[in-house]
Amino acid sequence: MNPASNLILVGPMGSGKTCIGKRLAERFGLRAVDADREVELRAGARIAEIFEHEGEAGFRARESAMLAELLAGDGLLLSTGGGAVLAADNRRLLRERGFVVHLQVTVEQQLERLAQDRSRPLLARGDREQVLRELALARAPLYAQTADLGFDTGAGGAAEAALALARELDALWRRPPSPTPSPLGATA
Repeated sequence: MNPASNLILVGPMGSGKTCIGKRLAERFGLRAVDADREVELRAGARIAEIFEHEGEAGFRARESAMLAELLAGDGLLLSTGGGAVLAADNRRLLRERGFVVHLQVTVEQQLERLAQDRSRPLLARGDREQVLRELALARAPLYAQTADLGFDTGAGGAAEAALALARELDALWRRPPSPTPSPLGATA
């Protein structure tokens, strides 16, 4: 059991990190933050534009800086980008600063969920299925290495998955209690 004050969702694109994350944040009283959206807001540009002008390395540097800033605080539900686990320092930070859940999904489910999505730079090249298979092969071990819990989001919709995951989290994740101020004059 990892008694962390932050809940962090990792996993491939289309696994439901943002949709499920919003529901879990409400359920657990956490502030929901989508790391990719935060990068976009602060850069004043869409991820595709960042990739175009700075390359993937430029985007990953922005992503790492954003993760460090966001995870300096507590009470957060953080939905990461699919590649956030690529950097060893990011994996270490995620493990140290939160209870990490790996949202799992098959390539076939990703293809269905992302069929109309044209905003993802990594899917803009070549055969989408092949790209997703290559990403899964490279990233699945990193998700597993980082996560405290694996959860399959394939069956049902986001609401059902969030409810089932919340039940598992109730049993496995214990947030540390808030510090109680000691009465004036009391000694520890």
